[in-house]
Amino acid sequence: MARVCQVTGKMPVGGHKVSHSNIKTKRRFLPNLQKKRFYLAEEDKWITLKLTTDAIRTINKRGLYTVVKELRAQGQHI
Repeated sequence: MARVCQVTGKMPVGGHKVSHSNIKTKRRFLPNLQKKRFYLAEEDKWITLKLTTDAIRTINKRGLYTVVKELRAQGQHI
């Protein structure tokens, strides 16, 4: 379960690879995960998060401190 976004919870999903002749074989769709370091100014420390690019946009929009506060309220250790 290592390929999971810490903010959005996105994880790999299964599906089919479909050939030109319509033969279906199993495959996985992986989330676009990035390891990103952020400086948390309120606590004067750096934190490293494993995020999807969608979650990075969410942090840019809502702010790092509010996202981290919500994650801690859910019980995640950050």
